[in-house]
This record gives sequence, structure tokens and C-alpha cells, in this order.
Amino acid sequence: MDSRKKTAKKITEEIYDSGKEAVVARLLEYDSKIKQLEQKMDVKAYRLQLPAISEEEKNPLVSALSDIIEKQQANIQKLYEANQLMKNEIARMKKQNEKPKIKPSKLTKNRKSGQGNRGEKRSGSAKRPKTVELEIHTTKIIEPDHIPEGSKFKHYKNFVVQDIILKTYNTKYRLKVYVTPDGSTVRGVLPKYLQGKHFGGELICFCIYQHHHCGVTQPLLLEQLLEIGVNISSGQLNNILTENKAMYHEEKQRILDVGLKFSQYINVDDTGARHNGKNGYCTHIGNDEFSWFESTDSKSRINFLTLLRGDHTDYHINEQAIAYMEEAKLPKCIQKIMDANIGIQMPEGKSWLQFLKNNNIEKKRHIKIITEGALMGSIIKHGIADNLAVISDAAGQFAILIHALCWIHAERLLAKLTPVTEEAIKDLEDIRSRIWDFYDKLKEYKKNPAPEFKKQLEDEFDEIFTTHTASPTLNDALQRLYSKKDELLLVLDRPEIPLHNNSAENAIREYVKKRKISGGTRSDEGRKCRDTFTTLKKTCRKQGVTFWQYLKDRVFQKFLIPDLSDLIRQKSEN
Repeated sequence: MDSRKKTAKKITEEIYDSGKEAVVARLLEYDSKIKQLEQKMDVKAYRLQLPAISEEEKNPLVSALSDIIEKQQANIQKLYEANQLMKNEIARMKKQNEKPKIKPSKLTKNRKSGQGNRGEKRSGSAKRPKTVELEIHTTKIIEPDHIPEGSKFKHYKNFVVQDIILKTYNTKYRLKVYVTPDGSTVRGVLPKYLQGKHFGGELICFCIYQHHHCGVTQPLLLEQLLEIGVNISSGQLNNILTENKAMYHEEKQRILDVGLKFSQYINVDDTGARHNGKNGYCTHIGNDEFSWFESTDSKSRINFLTLLRGDHTDYHINEQAIAYMEEAKLPKCIQKIMDANIGIQMPEGKSWLQFLKNNNIEKKRHIKIITEGALMGSIIKHGIADNLAVISDAAGQFAILIHALCWIHAERLLAKLTPVTEEAIKDLEDIRSRIWDFYDKLKEYKKNPAPEFKKQLEDEFDEIFTTHTASPTLNDALQRLYSKKDELLLVLDRPEIPLHNNSAENAIREYVKKRKISGGTRSDEGRKCRDTFTTLKKTCRKQGVTFWQYLKDRVFQKFLIPDLSDLIRQKSEN
């Protein structure tokens, strides 16, 4: 018999000797069930609930066994979730359907609560004139089928019909050619927006809008165009969507530069983005004024800092870089080398790697910290806002500058817990209720910040997250959240920042939908265009500009709509 079994047997004998045979038998019975279900990976395993144990029946060993069972429950849940992910991946590889996620119907809940009755009108459904401001293109007069003799005309009864015309519209440009007296020739010039191509501006706008805004895949878009009557090949369609887009890429980059310079905070998030058959990641940076997307092969902190650096390629060892390295606990011997090189600037990656090599810096951890510090120095050198706050879902790569945590993601840590005793269940419900009440108070503080209110909220935070409950897993979760106090309560010093990361969550969902519909990208230019037009589309929406009108303005080179970065700057200055 191994030591583990001997220890278990000894504990069992001690518990039986304590005179609590009935309680022990029940605990061991549940423990045995959990172990069996852990092997079978049964979803019902973490739904078990221990019977109520009175205070008289409790002793240290009984409490210890309860804690062990609860921790086993938590482990079983994690194993089940991991097992389900593997099942989904196997199903995907076998081209089978994943297990559907069916959410409960909200309609039933509304009927039970007396909401959603047919007689009630939704908000904003009051009658209003809908055709007054419409431009009328054609007016048709319709006579009655039969006009009795002696009838007199009284007035018109207007009936406005909205429609669209979707058909081919081909133009032949006949460029006049003249011979000059010196023997040379001159000829008419095509409109600049055509760029020598055989497809007009409206068609280009339509293709970009359908693909990047409406999510229509290239094969379906090609089929649609052919059925309408457009003579176009798949290669020509791909060229329309990806070629000669430098103007859009440059405007996209200006959006980030201005956004980082004039914003008080940014919401960040990332998601998977396959490219050329390999896994990659798309990072979102933005707030209520802009959204910016970039796909890369990594989601590390170095990658995030590189994105914040924008088009710049330099590395700076300045005061901010040195401070970052010290905070990251770079070894003192290496730190002295960096201190001796303060003020050094490397123009690009090759010279930076040579600098590291010349200073005999070879360990991966040291290279990582020093490179992160030099990138931090670079983004600050190029004018990132001094007070910029970064709000994230607690992913480690985003924990830089002034970092704040999303309260929604923080509370999810508690929502995932599965206590097994009635007392622990009540404690969890009580803690979650107190947290949401506290969250409402934070929202009130954002509207009316006051020093007395701030002190009250800080004390209440300490009271909630230092509470000792009957659930060891809940206690551990509360302790973890309490260690993030400064990041969760940054809003007390910065009332202008949001309490959650919903802005990034909603924005990145746009990319997820695109990925699910069209899959990954293949060419580097296609990947770049997907990021660029997603950025432009989302930023247009936040700036109150319709994406269709924006495309027509840029494709026809009218430039009546200001650069999106200028709109962001103007709002920040007002």
C-alpha cells in the first residue's frame, strides 16, 4: 500500500474514532462518487451538492474533507471544460459539428414577467413622417381605372415608394487624339480615380462595401456580379479588393497615431486570426472615438509594444526604458550595462540585435525585458499620451503604462466557481450580489466624484474582498482579486475611464464574424486590407460617418470627408 493510501486510511480511522460515523460515511460516499465521475468526465460531476452539516457535526477533519471535495469539484469542472474543447477540436478536424451552445429563451422569461405583450409598443415606435426628406427621382401620375362623367379633379394622393436599381452601367470613353504641329500627339485623359482600370468607381465601392462591410465572401460576390451582368474574373475581383490601397493603409496608421496621442484611455483585446494556414492573432486598440486592428503572428508584450510604436522602427534606452527594466527586475549586473548606455538609440531591428550581441546579452529573459523597455522608451519618445490608461481583460501582454482591469471579466472569475455546500453557495451568492452593488456605486462615483465617496468605496472594497467564506476556492478567488486592487480601483483616480472592456469586446467581435465567414487570409496584402478596412469601417461608425459615403468619397477622390484622424483630433480638442 503506497503512502497516499496509508494516509487516507489513517485519516478515515481517526474520523471514525471521533464518533462522527454518519457524517464521515456521507462525506466519503460523495468523495468516492466524485473520483468515479472524474475518471468518466461526466458533466454532472460538478453539480453535486454536499448535504448540510451542522456545527455540532463539524470538526477539523470534517472541514478538511469538505474543502478537499470542493477543490476536487473545481478541478473536475476545469478538466471537463478542457475535455470539451478537445472534443470540439477533434470534431472540427473530422469536419463534424461542434456541440451547440443553446442559450435559454428570453421570450419565455418576458411572458412570465408580463413583459412583451402584443398590445404594448416598443420604445420609439410612435408614428412619424418617413418620406418627407426623401429625394424623389421619378414622379408618375396614375389615373383611376374609371372616371364617371362630370367628375372634377380635386387633388393628388401621394404614395412614395423606395426602390433601388441594381444593374450594369457601362461607359465607353472616347479619348480624342490630336497631332501637334511638331508631330507629337496629345489625347484626352481618363478620370484619375479609374487608375487605368476597366471598372468604375461605383462598382469598386460596391465590391469593397459588400466584402468588408457586409461580410460577403469573394466567391459569392463574384457569383453575384456575374449574375447581374458584370464581366469580371476572380483575379480581377481580388485586385479590386486588395490592389492600390496605400491611401487607405496610410489613413489607418494616422488613426492610431492620433488616437494614442489625444486619448486618455484605450480598450485593448485580441483574438485568433489564421493567416496562410498558420495560427495568428489580431489585436484591437481603441476607445469610443476610434478602432484600430492589426494581425500578427504573436500576441506577446513585445508584439503589443511594437504595435503601439506604429510605423516607427527605432529602439530607445531612455529614463522610461530604464524604469521599466528595473520594475521588471532585470538582474543588477545587466541593469548596470543598460544604465551605462542611457541615451542610446537604435534605428531598426538589426542594429538593436547587434547592440545586444556586443554587450553579451544572450539569455532570453534578459533580451525580452530589455527589448520591452527599449520599445516602451520608443513609444513614449514618439508622443504617446502621458496619462494614457490601458484597459484590458487581465491578459498579461497588456499590463503596461497605467493599467486598469475590466470589472466584468473580474467578476467572471467568481461566476465560474462551483461550491458544493449550501453554506458556500449562499456565500458565493452574497459576495456576487455585494460586488454588483459596489459596481453600481462606482458608476455613481464616475458621475459625481468626491473625496469622501472615494474613501468610502476603498473601505467597502477592502471589506468585500477580504471576507472569509465557507468556500476555500471562493476565498482564493477573492484574494486574487484583492491583489489587483489598484487596477480595479483606478477609476477612483480617473473617473473618465470606463469600468469595463466592452468597447474592445464589441469591436473585436467584428473580426471574429469575418473570420467565421471567410476563414483566414492567404496573401499578406489580403491580411493587410482586412485589418485596414475593418479599422476604417469601425472608426467611421464611431465618428458618425457612413462607410458607404466614405468609400465613395475616397474612391472618386473627392476628399470632402475629412481624414478620420482629423475628426478624432477635432473631437479631443473641443
